[in-house]
Amino acid sequence: MKYIVIIGDGMADRPLEELGGLTPLQKAYTPNMDALAKNGLAGKVKTIPDGFQPGSDVANLCILGYDPAQYYSGRAPLEAASMGVELLDNDVAYRCNIVTIKEDGDWDRFIMADYSAGHITSKEAGELIRTVDEELGNENISFYSGTGYRHLMVWQDGIENVDCTPPHDITGKEIGKYLPNGNGKEVLLRLMKESLEVLRGHDINKRRIKSGRNPGNCIWLWGQGKKPSMPPFRDRYGLSGALISAVDLTKGLGVYAGFKIINVPGATGYIDTNYSGKSDAALESLGDGDFVYLHIEAPDEAGHNGNVEDKIRAIEDIDSRVIGPLLRKVEERFGRFRVLIMPDHATPISLRTHTDDFVPFIIYDSGKSGQSGFDGYNEIICGAENVITFEKAHKLMDFFIYGQQ
Repeated sequence: MKYIVIIGDGMADRPLEELGGLTPLQKAYTPNMDALAKNGLAGKVKTIPDGFQPGSDVANLCILGYDPAQYYSGRAPLEAASMGVELLDNDVAYRCNIVTIKEDGDWDRFIMADYSAGHITSKEAGELIRTVDEELGNENISFYSGTGYRHLMVWQDGIENVDCTPPHDITGKEIGKYLPNGNGKEVLLRLMKESLEVLRGHDINKRRIKSGRNPGNCIWLWGQGKKPSMPPFRDRYGLSGALISAVDLTKGLGVYAGFKIINVPGATGYIDTNYSGKSDAALESLGDGDFVYLHIEAPDEAGHNGNVEDKIRAIEDIDSRVIGPLLRKVEERFGRFRVLIMPDHATPISLRTHTDDFVPFIIYDSGKSGQSGFDGYNEIICGAENVITFEKAHKLMDFFIYGQQ
């Protein structure tokens, strides 16, 4: 038996007037997911436990079978693991976005114009982060370049109980109410303010502005925590496997869970990602192991951008370029398989941020046939009566592998 988990990050949504009351998942043409939903098991799951902020860190931790109440310590430490940054016990890692700040009046009145600086390239952002580290780093503060706009700051013997806000939650808003608050805020605010002075006139940003692109003119610090301690996935389920993602956060979860991390050339975390390359890598990984976790970020980014066309396109690409070809090839090469398909959370176009809504899932076993009662895969599953339901998402993996709720 081969086990495949396919995550369309932020794929779930809410009805949109511009789509005639449909969601992007309902509007998208997804014959492969629809067939799997019809002939497999369909249900709903709450991937964000009460008391946790809606985010891919908590949600993917749950999906992998780990209770966040026991194992969650913050987003940034997971990204540190993916980047090969080893944290000491007293280190606090912070997620460090390269963002576009629109300067208008006082600092508190500045606007979060773009949480991703126009989806700045890794090469450009890497140079900006290196400049920030040279100018603002010291014996206690270090900056590390990651992927795209997503980077890392490590604060030795730092403070972690600061109230920080994800920048993708405040697009278009004045930053004053969302700046770091609490014990330790002075250090973070100083770094963020001074980064604006360092980056404002950087040659990379001059070129970006000249070509009509958003500059990466400031850092934004959030998602902090210390390194977690998690038992390996293989020890819990007896399965060895791999994880494929363009996102450092998800790859970091894989590192701590003991998976082989596969980096696919051209995997961007956006709608231009290498879907076919990810599908091929997943297939090859199953030759060495029994389990693969394939994470695709594109629908989530489209949701944060409020771009319904891109979200529909991302969902359709996942269906036609990943799910369809991958499962056909897995069956041809290995025979029987079981697949779990779901979003990690909803990222509604209307809100441009994550929510804690229940999300629909499909489980399909190639060796079993049945009728779920649903004609397709979409959020209608979550509103159906007597549908299989998981209030605690970390129990879903047990059900997927063992068939026991």
